[in-house]
Amino acid sequence: MAAPIDPTTTPAWAELDAERDRFSPDLRAWFADDPGRVERMSHTLADLHVDLSKNLVTDAILASLVRLAEQTGVAGRYAAMLAGEHLNTSEDRAVLHTALRRPPGSTPALVVDGQDVDHDVQEVLDAMGAFADRVRSGDWRGVTGERVKTVVNIGIGGSDLGPVMVYEALQPYADAGIEARFVSNIDPTDIAQKTAGLDPATTLFIVASKTFTTLETLTNARLARDWLWAGLAEAGAIGDDDASRTDAVAHHFVAVSTALGRVAEFGIDPANAFGFWDWVGGRYSVDSAIGLSLEIALGPDVFREVLAGFHAVDEHVASTPLAENVPVLMGLLNIWYSNFLGAQSHAVLPYAQQLHRFAAYLQQLTMESNGKSVRWDGTPVTTDTGEVFWGEPGTNGQHAFYQLIHQGTRLIPADFIAFVNPAHPLEDGGRDVHGLFLANFLAQTKALAFGKTAAEVEAEGTTGALVAARTFAGNRPTTSIFADALTPRVLGELIALYEHITFVQGTVWGINSFDQWGVELGKQLALQIAPAIEGDEEALAAQDASTRALLDYYRAHRR
Repeated sequence: MAAPIDPTTTPAWAELDAERDRFSPDLRAWFADDPGRVERMSHTLADLHVDLSKNLVTDAILASLVRLAEQTGVAGRYAAMLAGEHLNTSEDRAVLHTALRRPPGSTPALVVDGQDVDHDVQEVLDAMGAFADRVRSGDWRGVTGERVKTVVNIGIGGSDLGPVMVYEALQPYADAGIEARFVSNIDPTDIAQKTAGLDPATTLFIVASKTFTTLETLTNARLARDWLWAGLAEAGAIGDDDASRTDAVAHHFVAVSTALGRVAEFGIDPANAFGFWDWVGGRYSVDSAIGLSLEIALGPDVFREVLAGFHAVDEHVASTPLAENVPVLMGLLNIWYSNFLGAQSHAVLPYAQQLHRFAAYLQQLTMESNGKSVRWDGTPVTTDTGEVFWGEPGTNGQHAFYQLIHQGTRLIPADFIAFVNPAHPLEDGGRDVHGLFLANFLAQTKALAFGKTAAEVEAEGTTGALVAARTFAGNRPTTSIFADALTPRVLGELIALYEHITFVQGTVWGINSFDQWGVELGKQLALQIAPAIEGDEEALAAQDASTRALLDYYRAHRR
């Protein structure tokens, strides 16, 4: 892989520096003086309508940002990713999450490192679909012969955040009477709460760990296995012999893993293990076998529709000129705010309760990908990188943190996401509740953009010190994303949109968005500290003074 291009050395960067130095945003004037601004800055991305007009950019700034993408090789690097080049330099791996959603029969065939990737992907998808159909139809049954009523996914990071977000978003499509629950935290409260009220005889566990060594996942898997054995034994369904226990695990556990030896050692039949590949990063894996819980709860057809949404955006990025390429433009806007206007965080505000886990999902996608201080060749970065992504569904956020976005001292770009048609249309006294909800969506972006002047406040009769308190500066940037409804396809489009926004920013910054070494040190130290928690004095003595003091407190108070 060629050395990254230092973006700060490009002519486009110099243009943007100059634009920033003379920049005086005035959305009110821009809208008043330019009747074509909204049409010119609104775009169609598959089923999404994306309005960029309330962003703090002029046509000249957008043109310079597009030149920055050209001069840092965004299009070429995207083509290299699709072709299977080893963009993940620190692990010498291809980056092929886009291959997970290529339709069957795509041409030309994708062969990477001598492997027919299309064949491999479709083989796993077919196996997942067949297994999901068995569970949904009742052909797969537990050790007592009862149908599965609950599937519990045990994973962490990308093996949890993606599936739980998609399940919550698409619950209206769950049609088989099978509930999905998700265990991730090693805090024992998590698995205790997620198994509470469940019947072991009707529960199926999915252990999602590529290597089958992840500490949190394997600990929770063993706890789940103990819970299963204890519950079945108490009901008289199994004995306390090894054969009965092994049979129970075979009926109630499957795996998403490629470590078939470790899967078998746990007691899961390797025939019931669904694999994925090193070229799938965890935070890019919801459309791989990691989505098995979704196939069971929502159905294979729904899952395929999600994949179709992903692919539609992949195709848009591959085939659309940079100046009209929505994920590219949104990624470049983030560069403008982060590197030129000093923004440090980015709010994602879905006006859809079904997307209440979307911001949490994006936190891993964006911050694990682009929270880097070295470039893909190991040299230091030349700019600030990464943003803090956060958010909550509207209108909850309006009554919490919107005050900071409207009148605080920090610049916080925000993406607003909404849907014309709700999953649950309701009326209150003959009034469409969803219409009222969307009025808030529209009002917030308008208020952030245009604010309220002191003269307007005074015209309402306010005087004195209250005038300043009730004045809104405006010029707070937002992007509005609208769709007809939150369908499986649209959800896939939204996820892929942010995947590619993340890719664009990482490419401009010259970083490897596909490794995550930052999570490793804490894992290593936890293994060193664990013996001290358990009473090992030598391990305790090896710790720093603060850690020793905290361990002393723990040991003194542990009951």
